[in-house]
Amino acid sequence: MTNVTNIKEVTSEQALSQHLIEVRRNLHYEPELSNEEYKTTAKIREWLTEANIRILDVPLATGLIAEIGSGQGPIVAIRCDIDALPIKEQTNLPFASQIDGKMHACGHDFHTAAILGAAYLLKARESELTGTVRVLFQPAEETGHGATSVLASGGLNDVSAIFGLHNNPDLPVGTFGTRTGALTAGVDRFEITIRGIGAHAAYPENGVDSIVSAAQIILSLQTIASRITSATEPVIVSVTRINGGNTWNVLPETVELEGTVRTYNEEIRRLIPEKINQIIKGTAAAAGAEAELHWYPGPPATVNDRDWADFTKEIAALADYKVLDLAPQMGGEDFSFYLQQIPGAFVNIGTNGAYGLHHPQFDVDEEALLPTSRYFALLAEAAIKKLAGVDNLNEL
Repeated sequence: MTNVTNIKEVTSEQALSQHLIEVRRNLHYEPELSNEEYKTTAKIREWLTEANIRILDVPLATGLIAEIGSGQGPIVAIRCDIDALPIKEQTNLPFASQIDGKMHACGHDFHTAAILGAAYLLKARESELTGTVRVLFQPAEETGHGATSVLASGGLNDVSAIFGLHNNPDLPVGTFGTRTGALTAGVDRFEITIRGIGAHAAYPENGVDSIVSAAQIILSLQTIASRITSATEPVIVSVTRINGGNTWNVLPETVELEGTVRTYNEEIRRLIPEKINQIIKGTAAAAGAEAELHWYPGPPATVNDRDWADFTKEIAALADYKVLDLAPQMGGEDFSFYLQQIPGAFVNIGTNGAYGLHHPQFDVDEEALLPTSRYFALLAEAAIKKLAGVDNLNEL
């Protein structure tokens, strides 16, 4: 690894690009799951300290927040996520994960390296900043609740605008995308337990068939999207796991179902657990069985502020990105918790991947690293000027 002893040296084009590639590969080699990012946090702390970037003293077990600027004036935040996934890597890269069953299959290693690069660039211009930038390296995005621990830490107090990114392997390098309003969906998880009466498969009349009840419930749950909510409101109810029975000639007493609900509409999101409960209890009761719902709310929809979404696109055009207005995505993102309290925007950066997010062969094009760093440094400085009332982007 290249040591960052002189911030002006590392911010030269070639040196910074090489350093960020090394950072990304170092993180990829040693991935850590949500809330276990101790080594990752230590590495980030070391890289920031080498560059004389101050780190805030906030109560976070993993992850950290750095600060660049005078501490005065408008405060903006830029955020990346640092955790990996429980996936066995199949890329055969020379820097592939050395930890079996863990992988940066969502590109958080790319996010971390890119935002670290933005921190270096901002540090090099620290004396010229008319405000302050908080640089957030967030843990536990994959659990859907890492953002809530950051908010609870107080590390984003007084922040007036916040920006985050996700790599998009479906977009080519040099492409930028976002949208006004909901970019990603609200994400909730459910578990359903269906209890019947076990019996010999040859004599089903002696029991209550939990498997038949489960099948009827799975089909009935699809009426939430097709009949209970408006056709103009995107809603997905997916059953993703069925567990019941352990042999071929016995009807099991219990079947378990698990799945997820996705929607952009918060009012519908609040309504769905009640509708699921009505469906499963009524359907099970008709067969003489019982059903119980366990609901696990995740992050809400990521809703971009109109002015800041437009601003991110304006800065992207200045940075020579091809700018796209994206369609809403049914994936989830806990950046949404920040946007419920702080105006801002979440954006996509094209990374030209052959495989999609969470795939065991997922990889990113590292040519996107340096432009992403430069973009977020430019965005942070421009946002400070905007908040300070300087709207002339030609002054950047």
